[in-house]
Amino acid sequence: MFTLNPLPSQLDARLVQKLVRAEPATIGHFRNWGFMDPAIRAMQPDVRIGGPAVTVRAPGVDGTIVGYALGQLRPGDVLVIDRCGDHRHAAFGGLVAYACKVAKIAGVIIDGVATDIGEVRKYGVPLWCRGLSAVTTKRIGLAGEFCVPVSCGGVDVKPGDVIIADECGIVVLPPAEAEAAAERAIGMQDAELASRKRLDNGEKLPDISGATKTLQEALAKQKS
Repeated sequence: MFTLNPLPSQLDARLVQKLVRAEPATIGHFRNWGFMDPAIRAMQPDVRIGGPAVTVRAPGVDGTIVGYALGQLRPGDVLVIDRCGDHRHAAFGGLVAYACKVAKIAGVIIDGVATDIGEVRKYGVPLWCRGLSAVTTKRIGLAGEFCVPVSCGGVDVKPGDVIIADECGIVVLPPAEAEAAAERAIGMQDAELASRKRLDNGEKLPDISGATKTLQEALAKQKS
């Protein structure tokens, strides 16, 4: 059985510019949820994307729904593929990557495996997945779902959720919280630049970060 739903809204270009400046690892300093399993790794170095999730649930050996999704994707979309626990059959390879390149999507995240990694890298399509396999899905026409809530890397992802991903990991944000999270992360990153200058001027990191003060307070409590 197949389920086909409409695409979610696209993101404002101004917001996307903020998203790609925000590092998931910085967001991880103040947020503890929405992060995908770190086993889903970037297949290219020095990459960061931000965009709306377009979700696909592609069970087992049937990759028909992924083919359908390729005809729907828009520039800036992030294709998120729930493989329903299948880590053997690759639902993404060279020709699919080329189609994604032509569609100018932001990137692809798969809770499963991919193939043709050399071609994927050649075409410059940012890809996150659990690994590689030479065994692929087939166009069988049995089942699949497009733009439905899915699970990817242990995180519930709804169509239109905001994705920020780089080499360190993937975070999924509700649309209403994405801009504030990105702005907070960017502020922290700017503050880190100032901290580096203070280190260059001879200050110690625990004094700058507050670790020294926290330890002193903890020791004072131990004595009392």
